[in-house]
Amino acid sequence: MEKPKVLFVQQEITPYLKESHMGHIGRYLPQGIQEKKKEIRTFMPRYGCINERRNQLHEVIRLSGMNLVIDNTDHPLIIKVASIQSARMQIYFIDNEDFFQRKFTLTDKNGQYFADNDERAIFFKRGVVETVKKLGWAPDLVHCNGWFTSLMPFYLKEVLKDNPMFSDAKVIYSIYDDGFPGALDKGMPKKMKTKGLDSSKLEIYEEPDYLKISKIAIDYADGVIIGSEKINPELEKYARELEKPILEYHDRESYIDAYNDFYDEVLVTETVLEQ
Repeated sequence: MEKPKVLFVQQEITPYLKESHMGHIGRYLPQGIQEKKKEIRTFMPRYGCINERRNQLHEVIRLSGMNLVIDNTDHPLIIKVASIQSARMQIYFIDNEDFFQRKFTLTDKNGQYFADNDERAIFFKRGVVETVKKLGWAPDLVHCNGWFTSLMPFYLKEVLKDNPMFSDAKVIYSIYDDGFPGALDKGMPKKMKTKGLDSSKLEIYEEPDYLKISKIAIDYADGVIIGSEKINPELEKYARELEKPILEYHDRESYIDAYNDFYDEVLVTETVLEQ
């Protein structure tokens, strides 16, 4: 029997960014799942604050070189990789000079969220998909962590539903205490347009605040994980009212076993799309 393939799409991973709960999970969950005899691939944005020399990032030329068009503008896709030797694990980084060269993650030095975070999130999820295609690695399950990854469930279920590499993939979305004020750019639906996608499907993104994009991610997910001890109460209520698998919060002592069991549960469930 083939090993189940799990694709991790991460907003943060320790030690590439300052230690956080989400970053800790991004680092140790893939390792734990790999040790549970599943095959893994792990992706995160190559934020400009990541020290490439210290972390030994290098560009993978055979995977780079594609242009992704967002709002009629070409953005070159650059793929970098680093190894965590102790875990026998590689991390793939999605990079682009326009979106990820600034020396911060999602906010500037004054704590203000970048006005183009919508385009950065769009580029990131498309970059992950295109890289996985080039790797020829069809995931059985895609686990999205953090709001920056929240566009992925919609993209997989709507844009890639007929793509044989992704059509059968199950999707899990972890909800964290990572809300942001205000909303992303209102032009986001137009920027998300792509070949083969009915534009009317994008109307749900017309008011892209944190709650809206998170609820859409939950709608399109096959399973939901409570990733933080405390999360937005409206989002928690919304997730619990849906007829789909949900995993309660687990601390660092027990989460790897719990997540692995949850993956196995979701992999055998029928897909339920709440729209």
